[in-house]
Amino acid sequence: MNIKNNLANIVSVSRIFVAYGAIALLYVKTTWAYLLAFVLTIIAFSMDGLDGYLARKLNQSSEWGSVLDILGDRIVEISYWTVFSVMGWISIIFPLICTARAFTTDGIRSVALSQGMTAFGDKSMQSTSWGKFICASRFMRISYAVAKVLAFLLLIAVNTPGMELWSGTPILHTITMIFAWAAIIFCVVRAIPVVVESPKLFNKD
Repeated sequence: MNIKNNLANIVSVSRIFVAYGAIALLYVKTTWAYLLAFVLTIIAFSMDGLDGYLARKLNQSSEWGSVLDILGDRIVEISYWTVFSVMGWISIIFPLICTARAFTTDGIRSVALSQGMTAFGDKSMQSTSWGKFICASRFMRISYAVAKVLAFLLLIAVNTPGMELWSGTPILHTITMIFAWAAIIFCVVRAIPVVVESPKLFNKD
Protein backbone atom coordinates (compact mmCIF):
# COMPACT_ATOMS: atom_id res chain seq x y z
CA MET A 1 0.00 0.00 0.00
CA ASN A 2 1.25 3.45 -0.92
CA ILE A 3 1.27 5.30 2.42
CA LYS A 4 1.49 8.76 0.89
CA ASN A 5 -1.58 8.19 -1.30
CA ASN A 6 -3.56 6.71 1.58
CA LEU A 7 -2.51 9.04 4.39
CA ALA A 8 -6.05 10.24 5.15
CA ASN A 9 -7.37 6.68 5.36
CA ILE A 10 -4.46 5.64 7.58
CA VAL A 11 -5.32 8.45 9.99
CA SER A 12 -8.99 7.36 9.97
CA VAL A 13 -8.05 3.82 10.99
CA SER A 14 -5.25 4.81 13.38
CA ARG A 15 -7.53 6.92 15.56
CA ILE A 16 -9.48 3.77 16.44
CA PHE A 17 -6.35 2.32 18.05
CA VAL A 18 -5.56 5.61 19.80
CA ALA A 19 -9.08 5.57 21.28
CA TYR A 20 -8.70 1.92 22.31
CA GLY A 21 -5.44 2.84 24.04
CA ALA A 22 -7.28 5.55 25.99
CA ILE A 23 -10.09 3.15 26.91
CA ALA A 24 -7.64 0.48 28.07
CA LEU A 25 -5.98 3.00 30.40
CA LEU A 26 -9.32 3.62 32.14
CA TYR A 27 -9.04 0.12 33.63
CA VAL A 28 -5.67 0.88 35.21
CA LYS A 29 -7.39 3.02 37.88
CA THR A 30 -4.52 5.42 38.58
CA THR A 31 -4.36 9.18 38.27
CA TRP A 32 -1.63 9.14 35.64
CA ALA A 33 -3.41 6.48 33.56
CA TYR A 34 -6.56 8.60 33.49
CA LEU A 35 -4.63 11.75 32.63
CA LEU A 36 -2.98 9.91 29.74
CA ALA A 37 -6.39 8.56 28.67
CA PHE A 38 -7.66 12.15 28.72
CA VAL A 39 -4.83 13.26 26.40
CA LEU A 40 -5.24 10.28 24.05
CA THR A 41 -8.96 11.00 23.79
CA ILE A 42 -8.16 14.55 22.66
CA ILE A 43 -5.73 13.15 20.09
CA ALA A 44 -8.26 10.58 18.83
CA PHE A 45 -10.89 13.24 18.22
CA SER A 46 -8.36 15.63 16.70
CA MET A 47 -7.49 12.88 14.21
CA ASP A 48 -11.17 12.76 13.25
CA GLY A 49 -10.83 16.26 11.83
CA LEU A 50 -7.32 15.65 10.51
CA ASP A 51 -8.32 12.81 8.18
CA GLY A 52 -10.88 15.00 6.44
CA TYR A 53 -8.41 17.87 6.14
CA LEU A 54 -5.77 15.58 4.63
CA ALA A 55 -8.29 14.06 2.22
CA ARG A 56 -9.16 17.52 0.88
CA LYS A 57 -5.62 18.89 0.97
CA LEU A 58 -4.02 15.87 -0.71
CA ASN A 59 -6.95 15.21 -3.04
CA GLN A 60 -7.56 11.81 -1.46
CA SER A 61 -11.33 12.09 -1.08
CA SER A 62 -13.10 8.89 -2.10
CA GLU A 63 -16.13 6.75 -1.36
CA TRP A 64 -13.87 4.31 0.47
CA GLY A 65 -12.48 7.16 2.55
CA SER A 66 -16.00 8.27 3.43
CA VAL A 67 -16.87 4.75 4.57
CA LEU A 68 -13.70 4.52 6.68
CA ASP A 69 -14.40 7.89 8.28
CA ILE A 70 -17.91 6.86 9.32
CA LEU A 71 -16.68 3.42 10.40
CA GLY A 72 -14.06 5.02 12.63
CA ASP A 73 -16.65 7.38 14.11
CA ARG A 74 -18.97 4.51 14.98
CA ILE A 75 -16.33 2.27 16.55
CA VAL A 76 -14.85 5.07 18.65
CA GLU A 77 -18.16 6.54 19.76
CA ILE A 78 -19.88 3.26 20.66
CA SER A 79 -16.75 1.97 22.41
CA TYR A 80 -16.54 5.01 24.70
CA TRP A 81 -20.26 5.02 25.54
CA THR A 82 -20.19 1.27 26.24
CA VAL A 83 -17.16 1.41 28.54
CA PHE A 84 -18.53 4.43 30.40
CA SER A 85 -21.77 2.51 30.95
CA VAL A 86 -19.97 -0.67 32.07
CA MET A 87 -18.04 1.40 34.61
CA GLY A 88 -21.30 2.78 35.96
CA TRP A 89 -20.63 6.37 34.99
CA ILE A 90 -23.68 6.68 32.73
CA SER A 91 -26.91 4.81 32.03
CA ILE A 92 -26.96 1.86 29.62
CA ILE A 93 -29.40 3.89 27.53
CA PHE A 94 -26.51 5.90 26.04
CA PRO A 95 -24.72 3.03 24.24
CA LEU A 96 -28.08 1.43 23.35
CA ILE A 97 -29.30 4.59 21.61
CA CYS A 98 -25.96 5.14 19.90
CA THR A 99 -25.79 1.54 18.66
CA ALA A 100 -29.38 1.51 17.39
CA ARG A 101 -28.82 4.79 15.58
CA ALA A 102 -25.60 3.51 14.01
CA PHE A 103 -27.18 0.32 12.64
CA THR A 104 -30.16 2.27 11.30
CA THR A 105 -28.31 5.07 9.53
CA ASP A 106 -25.41 2.99 8.28
CA GLY A 107 -27.74 0.31 6.95
CA ILE A 108 -29.59 2.96 4.94
CA ARG A 109 -26.35 4.59 3.83
CA SER A 110 -25.03 1.24 2.58
CA VAL A 111 -28.00 1.11 0.20
CA ALA A 112 -27.29 4.69 -0.86
CA LEU A 113 -23.64 3.82 -1.46
CA SER A 114 -24.66 0.93 -3.74
CA GLN A 115 -26.55 3.53 -5.79
CA GLY A 116 -23.56 5.85 -6.07
CA MET A 117 -24.43 8.19 -3.21
CA THR A 118 -22.39 9.03 -0.12
CA ALA A 119 -23.22 10.30 3.36
CA PHE A 120 -21.56 13.67 2.74
CA GLY A 121 -20.12 15.68 -0.11
CA ASP A 122 -21.28 16.37 -3.65
CA LYS A 123 -22.93 12.95 -3.98
CA SER A 124 -24.71 13.10 -0.63
CA MET A 125 -27.88 11.03 -0.30
CA GLN A 126 -29.54 14.00 1.41
CA SER A 127 -31.53 15.93 -1.19
CA THR A 128 -33.44 18.39 1.01
CA SER A 129 -31.88 21.59 2.31
CA TRP A 130 -32.82 20.79 5.91
CA GLY A 131 -31.44 17.27 5.56
CA LYS A 132 -28.14 18.57 4.24
CA PHE A 133 -27.96 21.11 7.06
CA ILE A 134 -28.61 18.60 9.84
CA CYS A 135 -26.41 15.82 8.46
CA ALA A 136 -23.66 17.53 6.54
CA SER A 137 -23.35 21.20 7.48
CA ARG A 138 -20.14 22.28 9.13
CA PHE A 139 -22.11 23.86 11.99
CA MET A 140 -23.98 20.66 12.92
CA ARG A 141 -20.97 18.40 12.53
CA ILE A 142 -18.78 20.63 14.68
CA SER A 143 -21.52 21.12 17.30
CA TYR A 144 -22.01 17.37 17.58
CA ALA A 145 -18.27 16.72 17.76
CA VAL A 146 -17.76 19.38 20.46
CA ALA A 147 -20.63 18.06 22.61
CA LYS A 148 -19.35 14.52 22.26
CA VAL A 149 -15.69 15.19 23.01
CA LEU A 150 -16.54 17.43 25.98
CA ALA A 151 -18.84 14.74 27.35
CA PHE A 152 -16.15 12.07 27.02
CA LEU A 153 -13.39 14.25 28.47
CA LEU A 154 -15.52 15.40 31.40
CA LEU A 155 -16.60 11.81 32.16
CA ILE A 156 -12.95 10.83 32.36
CA ALA A 157 -12.04 13.93 34.38
CA VAL A 158 -14.75 13.61 37.05
CA ASN A 159 -13.90 9.94 37.56
CA THR A 160 -10.11 10.29 37.70
CA PRO A 161 -8.73 8.50 40.79
CA GLY A 162 -7.02 10.78 43.31
CA MET A 163 -8.79 13.94 42.12
CA GLU A 164 -11.50 14.12 44.73
CA LEU A 165 -11.91 17.87 44.28
CA TRP A 166 -13.27 17.30 40.79
CA SER A 167 -15.24 14.13 41.40
CA GLY A 168 -16.75 15.60 44.57
CA THR A 169 -18.15 18.68 42.84
CA PRO A 170 -21.88 18.22 42.06
CA ILE A 171 -22.00 21.10 39.57
CA LEU A 172 -19.25 19.46 37.49
CA HIS A 173 -21.23 16.23 37.39
CA THR A 174 -24.28 18.16 36.26
CA ILE A 175 -22.34 19.90 33.48
CA THR A 176 -20.89 16.55 32.42
CA MET A 177 -24.34 14.98 32.09
CA ILE A 178 -25.67 18.01 30.20
CA PHE A 179 -22.98 17.50 27.56
CA ALA A 180 -23.58 13.73 27.56
CA TRP A 181 -27.29 14.21 26.88
CA ALA A 182 -26.56 16.94 24.33
CA ALA A 183 -24.26 14.54 22.48
CA ILE A 184 -26.80 11.72 22.41
CA ILE A 185 -29.59 14.09 21.33
CA PHE A 186 -27.39 15.34 18.48
CA CYS A 187 -26.75 11.70 17.61
CA VAL A 188 -30.48 11.00 17.25
CA VAL A 189 -31.40 14.27 15.53
CA ARG A 190 -28.73 13.82 12.87
CA ALA A 191 -30.24 10.42 12.02
CA ILE A 192 -33.71 11.81 11.30
CA PRO A 193 -33.03 13.12 7.75
CA VAL A 194 -31.36 9.84 6.81
CA VAL A 195 -34.46 7.88 7.83
CA VAL A 196 -37.00 10.36 6.46
CA GLU A 197 -35.32 10.57 3.04
CA SER A 198 -34.62 6.84 2.76
CA PRO A 199 -37.82 5.77 0.90
CA LYS A 200 -36.45 7.24 -2.34
CA LEU A 201 -33.68 4.61 -2.22
CA PHE A 202 -36.20 1.78 -2.34
CA ASN A 203 -38.70 3.27 -4.78
CA LYS A 204 -36.42 3.11 -7.79
CA ASP A 205 -37.00 0.57 -10.56
